[in-house]
Amino acid sequence: MKRRRSFKKERENQNFWPSFTDVISTIALILFFLMLLAYIQNIITGTNLEYAKKQLANTQKELEESMVEISRAEERLELLEDRLERVRAEVERGEKELKLSQEKIEEQKEIIAESNKELGRLRSRLQGIAFLRIEVLEKVKDSIEEELGKASDSNEDIVLIADNGNIVINERLVFDYNSYTIKPEGKEILDELAKAFENVLEDENVRSNIDAINIQGHTDHIGSSEYNRDLSTKRATAVVNYLMESNENLEEKYGRYFLASGYSEFRPITEGTTEEERARNRRIEISIILKDSNIQNIIDNYLKESMDVFEQ
Repeated sequence: MKRRRSFKKERENQNFWPSFTDVISTIALILFFLMLLAYIQNIITGTNLEYAKKQLANTQKELEESMVEISRAEERLELLEDRLERVRAEVERGEKELKLSQEKIEEQKEIIAESNKELGRLRSRLQGIAFLRIEVLEKVKDSIEEELGKASDSNEDIVLIADNGNIVINERLVFDYNSYTIKPEGKEILDELAKAFENVLEDENVRSNIDAINIQGHTDHIGSSEYNRDLSTKRATAVVNYLMESNENLEEKYGRYFLASGYSEFRPITEGTTEEERARNRRIEISIILKDSNIQNIIDNYLKESMDVFEQ
């Protein structure tokens, strides 16, 4: 019996040790694998760390570049802000200057409007003087026509107003051809002419603007200019002399206004050569010479008033 038990114990001891060895081997194998995994993990981790470091370095480099770009952008922004401020300042100055310009324009408009008014008044005054000579001659013409009618017995105009505003007396009613002796019917015309001039010269406003009343003699182109100049002057002088003889009051009060001039054939009404056209050129023409000083005074006053407006 003892022997069987001993054999049994030996058998049991033999079964235990191999199992322990297996366990130890397994544990060693596990530890090996764990160490291998740890090693591999370290390798992987190291690789990842290097990669992460590179990524971090790249990111930092990009960040630094971005910071540089941001710094440059900030500088450009500052420059743009400075430029914007200058532009704003220039715009504000421009707006102020525009406002001042508009104010000046309005002032200039007012000055121009006032100048236009002054110019209108000047024009009216000058026109008034210009119309004065026509008005005087119209009154003289109307006075003659009122007494003698508009036409002679031969149905010719006794007096008419020419395009230049002068009175034209039909020469054939006053003188015979190539003569400076006044005809009887011509004396009737000049009698009324003397009365008419006395009446219009009674007006002090008329006299103050008249320098002279020019009695002009005109001939046609037949004959020499010397002969025609002498004839035209003698006819004009004959008319003035008769006016003064016809109306002593006219000579006494207003004789200083009358003068005689001869123009020969050099101021024709027409360039034609027919007898009718030459007859038109033979004429006594009466013009009113206005005082240049009066016209000049009006212009001077206007200029003075205009300068006063600009100085204000």
